[in-house]
Amino acid sequence: MNQPPRILSIAGSDSSGGAGIQADVKTITLLGGYAMTAITAITAQNSTGVAAIQALSAEMVAAQIDACIGDIGVDAVKIGMLGSAEIAHVVADRLEALVAAIGVVPIVFDPVMISTAGSVLADEATVAAFERLMGIACLTTPNVDELAALGGDEALAARGIAYIAKGGDAPGETVVDRLVVPGQEPQVWTAQRVETRHTHGTGCTLSSAIATFLGQGVPLAEAIEDARDFVHAALLAAPGFGEGHGPLGHHAVR
Repeated sequence: MNQPPRILSIAGSDSSGGAGIQADVKTITLLGGYAMTAITAITAQNSTGVAAIQALSAEMVAAQIDACIGDIGVDAVKIGMLGSAEIAHVVADRLEALVAAIGVVPIVFDPVMISTAGSVLADEATVAAFERLMGIACLTTPNVDELAALGGDEALAARGIAYIAKGGDAPGETVVDRLVVPGQEPQVWTAQRVETRHTHGTGCTLSSAIATFLGQGVPLAEAIEDARDFVHAALLAAPGFGEGHGPLGHHAVR
């Protein structure tokens, strides 16, 4: 019997279902993976913004990770919203130990700082703690503003970090995504922009899709290309919910 790849999402909960853990579980499941979760924070949010955030304790996050890895096992990890610097460090502790114990594990880090609707989701201390996670991850997935906050292309390249600079937030009719891997020529993908306000959860969906494909053994560049196709299809299938930045149409993608 073929077993699905075991994908652990470490991220925050989105009560409206469009982003975070909820988007990750939908994506992982639709792409043939087995989704597990370590919830870092609970949010009250919808398409118009985040009304409230409550981070869990770092100990509870660690316990969730331990429970999943210790029994089910893991083939790839996606990291999203973390909620606090303490959580970021305990996640780094657990993943460093995992890699030391079993060797290479694909880890995709989405350095979530601001929601699609503009709510701040990471303070300065948490962003500073991202350094450890970027060092562990095989891929970091910043958008335009996140890349700038992390120091830009030169800073990430100097630290030897592999990343995809996402261009969905940049102006223009063409979206340009750029993969930078130390020691390799950058790889660029372009696509016609999908004109829609229903973009809530695009970053979460992309990163969890990449992690799922990597967990299936797909090479990095191919995993990114397949994940981009999935996000594009989900954008086109958006159901039109919400008064603001509505969710993607995960349900309609086959």
